[in-house]
Amino acid sequence: MLAGIEAELAELKRRNLYRHLAPARGIDFTSNDYLALSRHPALRAAAKAALDAAPVGAGASRLLRGSLEAHAVLEEFAAGFFGAEKALFFGSGYLANLALFSTLLDRRDAVVFDDAIHASMKEGIHASNASRFRAQHNDPESFRDALRSARDKGARRLLIAVESVYSMDGDMAPLEELSRLALAHGATLVVDEAHATGIFGAGGRGCAEDLPQENLISVHTCGKALGVAGALVCACGPVIDYLVNRARPFIYSTAPPPVIAAMVLRALQLIGEEPWRRALLLQRARFAHEALCPDSAFRGTQIIPLILGDAGRAVAAAQALQARGFDARAVRPPTVPEGSSRLRISIHADHDENEISRLSAALRLALAA
Repeated sequence: MLAGIEAELAELKRRNLYRHLAPARGIDFTSNDYLALSRHPALRAAAKAALDAAPVGAGASRLLRGSLEAHAVLEEFAAGFFGAEKALFFGSGYLANLALFSTLLDRRDAVVFDDAIHASMKEGIHASNASRFRAQHNDPESFRDALRSARDKGARRLLIAVESVYSMDGDMAPLEELSRLALAHGATLVVDEAHATGIFGAGGRGCAEDLPQENLISVHTCGKALGVAGALVCACGPVIDYLVNRARPFIYSTAPPPVIAAMVLRALQLIGEEPWRRALLLQRARFAHEALCPDSAFRGTQIIPLILGDAGRAVAAAQALQARGFDARAVRPPTVPEGSSRLRISIHADHDENEISRLSAALRLALAA
């Protein structure tokens, strides 16, 4: 037993920060299956067809015989779908962000990042040895000041790292302003579209759909609204080619199973074939916001944070909702800042208004207890 582990676990329990694995039960108000595609019959059919046509697993990294037809077909379709020159498929969004920042940046470079970006982006940034400039959340002036500082210090390559929809607060980045700043400072804007892919943009291609492509890299997670797994990095050809040649998390990972690539391809097609899903999702999100937190402004997304402050209070509220048949989970530090523990309510296209109203009533009872 490594020294101190049991004592650290005991301290986590004392502070109501201990985690354990709990199975899915009740009506899902927690997962990121926003468009309810994970159970779509078309994805099941795509999986069955792929299993009949290709090996179950890729068997190797992409550079050592693991690059199969399903990967190439997906990447070609995704590049066209997202309006990029090329796309590269990774096993997860975490892996994609780790590869992206750790590969494109070194100690001669700099990155300006929103202080609320996902842990995977932060891990990639820290692995790069680049100079780091933290910008205040969704504050273009703070980004402008940081970009000037980075240029004054002689940065070679300069990246701006943001999410389009932030997963814990459900707010959206000012992407048009940030894109203009990137162009003005010769920077590349990296947008993690994890919680926007399939939902936002005129064609469900994400919030960065209409931004200039010449200085844009977008990351599209495939395990949330698309209902499957993996992630796609979309960029100009040289960036993708550089990742293939230099990104250690890509080079030294076994390729995702071809069945996953086939299902992601079908999910992207469904975004175009069934636009009613994202329209219905946002209708339900507005209804849920009015039912759950009518005294705050609707931020226009499917993520509704109910901030309770104390971690113990958030855990107790989640347990009370679970006892009433609603799968809501507490989100606590370090995922969110100290004093901002919350229930993160995730709305799906297949939630009906009755379910949302019942959740609201159960929440009032839980918080009154």
